[in-house]
Amino acid sequence: MLKTLRDITQAVAAADDLQSALSLLVTQTKSAMATQCCSIYILEEQQLVLSATDGLDPSAVGQVKMPLTQGLVGLVAEREEPINLADAPLHPRFKLFTEVAEEDFRAFLAVPIIYQKLILGVLVVQQADERQFSEAEEAFLMTLAAQLAVAVREQRKKAEVKSLPDQCYYSGTSAANGVVIAHAMVIGGDISLEQADSLATDIEEELVQLRYALDVCRNTLSALSQRFDGENEKEVQSIFSALLLLLDDSSLGGEYVREIQLGWSAISAVSRVSLRYIDQFLQMQDPYLQERATDIRDLGQRVLRELIEPQKMHIEFDAPVILVTKEATATMLAEFPQHKLVGIVTELGGVNSHAAILARAFGVPAVIGVEGILNAGIDGKQLILNATRGQVLVSPTPTLIKEYRSHISAEKALQKRYSKELSLSAYTLDDKRIHLYLNAGLLSSLASEIAEGADGIGLYRTEIPFMLQTRFPSEAEQVEIYRQVIQAAGNKPVVMRTLDVGGDKPLSYLPIIEDNPFLGWRGIRLTLDHPELFLVQLRAMLNAASDSEQLHILLPMVSCLDEIDQAIAYLEQAYLEVKQDVHPHLVRPKIGIMLEVPALLFQLEEVSRRVDFISVGSNDLTQYLLAVDRNNPRVSTLYDCYHPGILRALKRAHMECSQYQLSISVCGELAGEPIGVILLVAMGFDQLSMNQGSLAKINYLIRRVSYADLSELLERALSLSSGGEVRRLVAQYLRDNELEEFL
Repeated sequence: MLKTLRDITQAVAAADDLQSALSLLVTQTKSAMATQCCSIYILEEQQLVLSATDGLDPSAVGQVKMPLTQGLVGLVAEREEPINLADAPLHPRFKLFTEVAEEDFRAFLAVPIIYQKLILGVLVVQQADERQFSEAEEAFLMTLAAQLAVAVREQRKKAEVKSLPDQCYYSGTSAANGVVIAHAMVIGGDISLEQADSLATDIEEELVQLRYALDVCRNTLSALSQRFDGENEKEVQSIFSALLLLLDDSSLGGEYVREIQLGWSAISAVSRVSLRYIDQFLQMQDPYLQERATDIRDLGQRVLRELIEPQKMHIEFDAPVILVTKEATATMLAEFPQHKLVGIVTELGGVNSHAAILARAFGVPAVIGVEGILNAGIDGKQLILNATRGQVLVSPTPTLIKEYRSHISAEKALQKRYSKELSLSAYTLDDKRIHLYLNAGLLSSLASEIAEGADGIGLYRTEIPFMLQTRFPSEAEQVEIYRQVIQAAGNKPVVMRTLDVGGDKPLSYLPIIEDNPFLGWRGIRLTLDHPELFLVQLRAMLNAASDSEQLHILLPMVSCLDEIDQAIAYLEQAYLEVKQDVHPHLVRPKIGIMLEVPALLFQLEEVSRRVDFISVGSNDLTQYLLAVDRNNPRVSTLYDCYHPGILRALKRAHMECSQYQLSISVCGELAGEPIGVILLVAMGFDQLSMNQGSLAKINYLIRRVSYADLSELLERALSLSSGGEVRRLVAQYLRDNELEEFL
């Protein structure tokens, strides 16, 4: 049964178009259930349309339509539950459509096809004999419908795109905020390592093509490595130097050649060698060897791109472009001419992939997870990329372009106005001081960002340098990175979070495969299990800080007091070692924890006896309190940081920390959003840490609100029933105070 279900679902998903998919579905389902008829009705504009059949009159496809209030099929959609009848014509909702020639069928079984609470259609099987379909048959059809929901939705989406060749709209996940207008440049739409095997007709010619592709790749990677040789860009440079080594004749380059000499074409040789080594390295136990699989995949795709669409990346751009690709790599982004890459759109990738990290570092708006856009024929078409909202508009109308250009100009003007006050400290109208800190992960331009108005670094993500390496950075390398961060902050405080990987932030050289990674081996759990890594990082931080009092150390993903005690013990060990061996006047740093796991909300008194401060990770705290994976599109609409329950939890955390004289700040996305800041300031939070792009806006906003006026607003917000109501309440407050520009 499982194999049959899988085969049908995969066939539907792989079909070239919607009609082919539906035809395959009804034919294979009819065969699998050994029945006489199978049909599918798709919901279009509140009407169920016969869209494919194997058993009814095929000429009726597309012609028979019924509202949800008519017929048995309509009843299934209306109730959103199956109907199983031994003799369908006896049912009061039975409606005979003579044009489909179904009068000979008596037995009737139909199930709804539902995707994320929305009815997509109805799947029906029929038989001439008067009989009830068995429970097993009904269970099979229901299971099939549930599995088909995603495939049918995707096929419908493809069909909708093809029917709208001009203006159309896509959505994804924002990886780097911003709004731009430019033409699309699609790269690698048909390129995959899974290439069909083909034999060489001329081995020497294939070798010439391969060697040329390898030379182009070497030159490109060498140039990129030199481009990122600045003091603050060594992390990025290491990505390219690792790839260069793999092109040697003693490495993959030689393997490609030998595969061609066995009789394969250049494209097949690169594909076969890459997939073979990727599989071998992923099976190895050693983390350093396992990580080579990522490099091999990146390099293999790069060489294939030169073989399949040579020189596409090296053309001269007449104007800035938005890159549209399957999955952007760091090398792909870096080789674009400066100022010509203004946006990124990908079908795959995570918000913490190399490409997303570099996009944020370069200030390039990026949207990831945009399904179906790669093969939609948009190469060269004009796009509006609203990365702040995760939206891509293809071939927008002149009116829409004019509106967005006006919006972009207005945003620039606002940002310029905000920036004029950035050097001024953030005080409310009634003189309450709010300290604004910077969230950071890359060294590039960090000193200038601190100088432009931040009160310090509220969160330095040490995992970023780890993610940009092909191995664990050494203690000396970490000391150099952390020293630059501390120096960039001048005499301002620096909160360094210990290694926080796992979940949505994997390391290529430490693959963690878990059924539920967000509740798995991540954050402090991982580093406590690897004290050799933890102690190296702690010593590096202490060495970099020396006799400075700037350093604060933050522990991520803490879920129990024992983890705090263990981490403090390791910190004490590292402190004594560095003090004895290197810095006799070493200052003991303050230590804090991330408040992300809800259980600690009820242990703050005990926590206060162990640490100096708490930093609320509002993103993870929200997803754990709501039991919602914020990266899962099926439930992402349930993720709401303005849920009254979340706000009450934050209010409680602040009240208890004040009671126990424990410093508390917020470093999640909530601290950089105007509505979030209004609520946090109202709760009494006076330390907020955010991305650099939010600093000027939030500073400007705080200087125009009264802390006293916010108390009543907060009480009303906490009494509401939903996040939507909270947003509307605060939005009205901003309008009433002539601050609607922050909406």
